[in-house]
Amino acid sequence: MQSRWMSFVEAVTNIVVGYGLAILTQIIVFPLFGLHASLSENLLIGCFFVGVSLIRSFAIRRLFDGEWMTRFHRRDRELTNRQPRLTRIGQGRETTQRP
Repeated sequence: MQSRWMSFVEAVTNIVVGYGLAILTQIIVFPLFGLHASLSENLLIGCFFVGVSLIRSFAIRRLFDGEWMTRFHRRDRELTNRQPRLTRIGQGRETTQRP
């Protein structure tokens, strides 16, 4: 399992590379849609998305790395492994009651 720190480092690396590509893409694509932003405006727009992307990448990495999934599956096992309560004869399944 990847440590939280390494998840963070991976997410930051991903964001830095993505930020550079995003700025380049904005400079090329914005004018095609009639949007004309200066370099400083493109950099500022990119900064807003960097924060969101960093949080998203980190959260998804931790989710799929098992931290949250383990909690979910543990809770799911607790719910599905419960023994059913005793019911009266003729009113459903007849099982033993949990102490």
